Amino acid sequence: MKTISISSEYIKLDQFLKLADCVSTGGMAKALLQEGDVKVNGEVEERRGRKLYPNDIVEVTDCGSFKVTGGNQE
Repeated sequence: MKTISISSEYIKLDQFLKLADCVSTGGMAKALLQEGDVKVNGEVEERRGRKLYPNDIVEVTDCGSFKVTGGNQE
């Protein structure tokens, strides 16, 4: 499992998919989500705006598994 560090409190799922190099555009992220190829914490996620926080696990078909790290944890 790869880790992706964020510098803010959260990151939106579509932005995360680009940061993780799973997609190169927002349109590709939307298509990937609509196909049901993205899971967040074990559940299929279709919302591009889903907020991801540190310790969330993202699984993407044909791209890999990622753990969100960093953020402004208090």
